[in-house]
Amino acid sequence: MQQRESTKNPKQALHVCRSSQSDLSEWRIGVKTAGPKSVDLKSAEKYKKEKQQSASDQADNSTQDHLEQALTYFERGKIKDCIPLKKNEALQKHLATVESVALQRGLSPEGLDVLLNVALSGRLADTVNGRILKCLIPASLIAESSVVSAVSWLCVGKCSGSTQLLFLRWLIAMFDFIDHKEKLHALYGIFFCSLQDEKQCPYVCHLLYLLTRRENGESIQSGMQPHLQALLSLYKLLCPELVSITLPAKMKTYFRNSASLWKAAINAIRRRNQGTSPTSQQLNLGTAHLQSRKRKWNTQLILPACNAETNNPIKSEEVNHIDILSHSESFPVEQLHTFSQLLQNIHHLEFPSQMGSVLRNSLLLHYMNCVKDESIYLRLYYWMGQTLQEECTWSKIDNEQYEEEFKDFLDIIYKTECFLQKGFSSCEEFLYKSLPFWDGFCCRSQILRLVSWIPLSNFSEIKPLLCEPLAQLFFTSSLYFKCSVLESLKELLQNWLSWHVMQLDVEADPKISPLNSTLSGLVNSVADLIHFVGWISTVALRLENNATFLLYFILDFYETVCDVYLKYNLPLLVMPPPGVFYPALLSVDSVSLNQLCYIMYRYRTNLVAAKENEQIKKTILQFKFSSQTYQEYNQYIMAMVGCLWTSSAFQKDIHPQGIRLDPEVLKKTRVQEVRNSFNIVHHPALMGYAILFLQQAWPEDKTLNFNLIKGRRWNWYLEYLYMQGFQGLKLFIESSINRVSQVSQTKLGNDQDS
Repeated sequence: MQQRESTKNPKQALHVCRSSQSDLSEWRIGVKTAGPKSVDLKSAEKYKKEKQQSASDQADNSTQDHLEQALTYFERGKIKDCIPLKKNEALQKHLATVESVALQRGLSPEGLDVLLNVALSGRLADTVNGRILKCLIPASLIAESSVVSAVSWLCVGKCSGSTQLLFLRWLIAMFDFIDHKEKLHALYGIFFCSLQDEKQCPYVCHLLYLLTRRENGESIQSGMQPHLQALLSLYKLLCPELVSITLPAKMKTYFRNSASLWKAAINAIRRRNQGTSPTSQQLNLGTAHLQSRKRKWNTQLILPACNAETNNPIKSEEVNHIDILSHSESFPVEQLHTFSQLLQNIHHLEFPSQMGSVLRNSLLLHYMNCVKDESIYLRLYYWMGQTLQEECTWSKIDNEQYEEEFKDFLDIIYKTECFLQKGFSSCEEFLYKSLPFWDGFCCRSQILRLVSWIPLSNFSEIKPLLCEPLAQLFFTSSLYFKCSVLESLKELLQNWLSWHVMQLDVEADPKISPLNSTLSGLVNSVADLIHFVGWISTVALRLENNATFLLYFILDFYETVCDVYLKYNLPLLVMPPPGVFYPALLSVDSVSLNQLCYIMYRYRTNLVAAKENEQIKKTILQFKFSSQTYQEYNQYIMAMVGCLWTSSAFQKDIHPQGIRLDPEVLKKTRVQEVRNSFNIVHHPALMGYAILFLQQAWPEDKTLNFNLIKGRRWNWYLEYLYMQGFQGLKLFIESSINRVSQVSQTKLGNDQDS
């Protein structure tokens, strides 16, 4: 009872003291005033901040002292071997201190070294060792010597198998935090021998996958487990003569994510320790020196830097005093700074273990373009696939708050694809897996730009994975989203066609390499993509009431389609569907009409060239356009000439889905001069220009008599339209009307004059 009363009284006294002190501070800042003068609030706030800062500094100093005491205890303390945690209060206290500081601020390289030696020395129970390994979260980096020392404890065999397994998981998760890798590479054989352990084998394979270089490509006896497939696939690329088994061609997730135990803590420490957000840092494809705070998967997606050697100023100074171009052995990438160095060492360049660092190094991207080393792409694809899967904003609830960081990462991938002019298969798989769950809003521009770099493959395989989920979003989303999708699909088509052109350049002689089944597959895939865009465009125009903005993007897509034969040397020509052609022909927007005229002019140019080549039987053309293509083009031309020139579209449009109407139906409309409704004078898209022409030609006439535009004045009106920028209309009329119906044009002009 006395003890309780003695502990109670100080609390009461403390409460009274705090209360009176609060009143005094309020009186000082002017909340309670004793006179007419008021006290400056800024000085009070400054005093309050200084007080809080002082308290924070005292707390930090106290925490640091406790941490040093704990590390000293683990390093020099006399701990009985395998003593249970419950029977040692000092161990409980210091272990709790280490865990608390590690989760809040991370541990220094020195602290990590001490705790690694303790956890793997076998002096403590497995539960204690497990707790220590789980709280080994670096504040900045991990010294390579600490990892080497830890591996030496594994060779001694004093720690249990579960502790060894947890250490391997930790080593994989923290791989990009290790400052250097040379000594770790020297231990390759030790890790390789651990493949015989069934439980450790998946993690050892993962670690070897990160460490493997060309000199490590030696065959192993194994089964077909996914983790062994990954290691074998890398060995087969490096030394194909030593791996004779057949491996699956498609990429898959070979390894489990080992960073899950430490990921949340690393993210929290990263945000606390960094004063500025990484999103504010400029992301470029350069070799700028970055901080050495590296990790493989992280929510803030800070890409690892490949020039880690610059973190050591002494070693960097030594590198500057030697001739780095005189090396005959492997050339480390941390010493690569100029393009001339790349050219002189391109055949013995040593790529970094952190493949993510390649994304922001333009010199290494040049290397990837020059040297076709599939092992580089394999390791980069694996790293990228894991990162995209782990950091996808809409796949996990806890990732939503880091959308900006994920956007930056997707932007870097897109810039890299543009630099390499090649899409990543890991991005393709990510899109196929994530698009069914995508809302169409999160990271919209980034996702659609990645869609444009999907590698060319059979469209029947792409359709259920890409087109169907994209079409569902397309039909149910806004007008702006529809236009964005059409722009992305246009760029996808252009990338496929550009790839075809580059393949033709690679071939020595087209006559020696005639068109084969590969080109036939390309033609079919491109045609299927064009038909898919035509279908969604037709439906979209109906849903959006033939919106002009949407029609512009649709016609922009067909500007690429109409020139596929001549511009990209692909024997293919696909006409736009009627649901696109007629809304453009009857559009009230002059830009859309002019764009359609230019497209039809280019269709004619391509078809004429194809017909000429077919007649002289060029070897480059073993594919023939179907008669249906010519027939559909002629039907469209007759409709356009009937509308714009001869004023007979309602009578002579022979397309099954055209605008032909019976004379009785036209009479019921009670529209005066219904035949002339869509010629170049009365067309809704051109009527404004006709009015301006009349006002300039006959300023005194206020009646706006359109019948005045006939005969020679018809030609004057055409010249006026051409001067207003209607170059597409000019090309169409000169190619499809003047050449085909010159006599009818003259006759029409004379009739109108009379």
